[in-house]
Amino acid sequence: MQSLDTYWNPALETLPVEKLRELQLVKFKRILKWGYERSKLYRRLYEAAGLMPEDIKTWDDIKKVPIIDKGSYREAQYKEPWPYGDSLCIPLEDVTVYHQTSGTTGQPVFQPDTWQDWEWQAEIWSHYLWAMGFRNTDRVFIPFGYNVFIAYWAGHYAAEKVGCEVVSGAMLNTEERIMKMKDLRATAFMATPTYVLGMADGCRKLGMDPRDLHIKKILCAGEPGGSVPTTKRRMEEAWGCPVYDHVGATEMGSWGYECTFKPGGLHVNEGFFLVELLDLETGEPIEEPNKLGRIVITAFDRMAQPCIRCDSKDVAMWSDKNCECGRTYRVLKGGIQGRTDHISKVKGVLFSPVAVEEVVRSMPQLGDEYELIVKKEGDIDKIILKYELNPGFEGQEKEVEAELARNLRVKTNLGYVYESHPYGSLPRYLVKAKRYKDLRKEL
Repeated sequence: MQSLDTYWNPALETLPVEKLRELQLVKFKRILKWGYERSKLYRRLYEAAGLMPEDIKTWDDIKKVPIIDKGSYREAQYKEPWPYGDSLCIPLEDVTVYHQTSGTTGQPVFQPDTWQDWEWQAEIWSHYLWAMGFRNTDRVFIPFGYNVFIAYWAGHYAAEKVGCEVVSGAMLNTEERIMKMKDLRATAFMATPTYVLGMADGCRKLGMDPRDLHIKKILCAGEPGGSVPTTKRRMEEAWGCPVYDHVGATEMGSWGYECTFKPGGLHVNEGFFLVELLDLETGEPIEEPNKLGRIVITAFDRMAQPCIRCDSKDVAMWSDKNCECGRTYRVLKGGIQGRTDHISKVKGVLFSPVAVEEVVRSMPQLGDEYELIVKKEGDIDKIILKYELNPGFEGQEKEVEAELARNLRVKTNLGYVYESHPYGSLPRYLVKAKRYKDLRKEL
């Protein structure tokens, strides 16, 4: 075991596995009973399945509980008590905090929280910040207008709880944020992988090396890029400091994180969540390592709008190694591997856009931004990859596309149509990027 200073909550984070599983079962049964008794959404779901809370007695019984998804919340909301409807488990006057999903995959889901729920959010994020080395000596810059985006509100409150000094760059543009970080000598910041790279590019446009800002650590959230090795390498090389990944969702909470020991994936915060991997075809639980499964989440302690066996649409696999940090929490090897709503068959081959990101970011000739479009031409699937050449590589399109073709054939077993675009011409994003479009679904 490492020193106690390694952990925010040593007793919980190093709890023996058998005790941890006992605790998870107790917590699961508690939140299941709460949802059944308090939520019209869950009661309808469980009664339709012929399930009562007392039917769940063992770990194996959990798979009997019906799975919900983001659409379940959408159907339950937008009615009285407005706007949370049948998903709300508390009196409306007890809701103190509001956030919502980004709405990138449909109508936003509204997320109500009690003050207790929000304290829970700050606590779980404190685990992550502490595991990433954030301390009261840090001045943390958050370069966003948070609006209704939950992640950086939670990061802000948790950083204060850990003892950090927090600076919001909400109303500033990218150049102003960079200069404010420089002037205040910020030691850390939080951003999406897209914006970490975008701010590095902004530094260069100002004639600055991002390393000269002397940032000591960066937390990523909102996109899978923090766990994509080539994207992580680009960020770390640009800023000259460690980049740590984190994963969560508005309706589920923040449930996975990377620690300073870099376990080759993400710890699952098993003291606060049940994270299940289910076989992509059969839906049966996966316990063995190195096998992809879809992630189903239960948040044990979120009471206003519970999250009980919610399909995250993310895909991951268990690691066959324990982290050297001494935490008994399991690790997802390589973090999030993709999304079930992005993983699809193209030309008869199972395709994940994350594989393309890994290849693009591995090539120094290519800029950080790209776009990937899948569409039908007649009965044939066509994949278009739009890319930018970095300054200094102009005129090398033929050589670059030949290298891309070789690398992507190995990685994805697919062929692509390439489009070269001038550096800086593809869309830039401040929060979540929208680089992948499957136009076949629109048809």
